[in-house]
Amino acid sequence: MDSERARRRIVLATNNPGKVREFRRLIEPAGWAVVTPRELGIAFDVVEDGASYAENAVKKAQSCADAAGALALADDSGIEVDALGGGPGMYSARFGGPGLDDAGRTALLLERLAGVPAEQRTARYRAVVALAWPQAAGRPAVTFEGVEEGRIGFAPRGGRGFGYDPVFELPDGRTQAELTDEEKDAISHRGIAVRAALAWLAREAGG
Repeated sequence: MDSERARRRIVLATNNPGKVREFRRLIEPAGWAVVTPRELGIAFDVVEDGASYAENAVKKAQSCADAAGALALADDSGIEVDALGGGPGMYSARFGGPGLDDAGRTALLLERLAGVPAEQRTARYRAVVALAWPQAAGRPAVTFEGVEEGRIGFAPRGGRGFGYDPVFELPDGRTQAELTDEEKDAISHRGIAVRAALAWLAREAGG
């Protein structure tokens, strides 16, 4: 039974509270126990210097898997705004520098889009999820991508979610921050990618 519990555990390569909540909602119903580096007493701080979402996700997942000695899951994600040439993209979490929080980064995004009409504010959320095993297992990391299309609104609305959710408008006019958890998980970029990863585990790894 102990080996079964260990096999069914996924370590999240993040301590971001918003991501942890979403990952738990998405993963735990599939029968996996979800733990964070902080809960395991592992110091986790990876420099995200990859050239792509996938490189960053794999780097984080592999580092966490090696430190925890267990299957790890990481994501790298961002918001891509067409009027900003696809930015901030991979740098969404660092947009504007280390002194800004979610609200500050959202305000900066709106400032950069000042004067841009609604029809030119198209955007998408993109996430790449990576699964990695300790190097001793001899298994290569695998990645899965999820994309959610929308546009950037003119002012924040809604008190749910995190990141740029209050200004990410969906086709029905609501922002991501106005959705229930269930509604968001069903359509979000992260939800799409995580479900693909869980389906792969169930099919290929006996998950």
